[in-house]
Amino acid sequence: MTTVYFVRHAEPDYSNHDDMSRELTEKGLADSKLVTRFLADKNVDVVFSSPYKRAVDTIRDFAVSRGLEIHTENDFRERKVDSGWIEDFTSFCKAQWTDFDYKLTDGETLREVQTRNISALNRILSEYIDKTIVIGTHGTALSTIINFYDKSFDYSHFEKIKGLMPWVVKFTFQDDACTDIQQYNLFEL
Repeated sequence: MTTVYFVRHAEPDYSNHDDMSRELTEKGLADSKLVTRFLADKNVDVVFSSPYKRAVDTIRDFAVSRGLEIHTENDFRERKVDSGWIEDFTSFCKAQWTDFDYKLTDGETLREVQTRNISALNRILSEYIDKTIVIGTHGTALSTIINFYDKSFDYSHFEKIKGLMPWVVKFTFQDDACTDIQQYNLFEL
């Protein structure tokens, strides 16, 4: 059995419009300690992350506390929305969840995001059989992964977690088959 804990990043500083370098707020940095506490007894073998600063920084305290290196995996990055900042993000999200092939001119579809995230996950699952893995990620990317294994996860579910940062989702795999998905609101534990 392989266990994967996907950790959605803590609260980012939206005043930085650069997706790659967007840092955590002071609250986000403080909330990353919730991740460390949650994962403390999970016997984690390896840690991966999206290369985006907010994802790495959310799991950094945990990795350092366990002496684990954070391996960045570019395919776990968040979706590219477009070349510019989107003001009406809610309408854009609804359109993407309604049509997994919808995208703006210079962006990605949810199907593309899902395909590259699942591909990266499958590579890790094949290399770390029967291990416990942590992966730092993003809300939309993680939601498309959940949707891949549970088609009932749709826009209404995404709406419920949109502001939940950090957020942890545990996947259990037997070989390459997902046998269980559990969601954790760290603010309620």
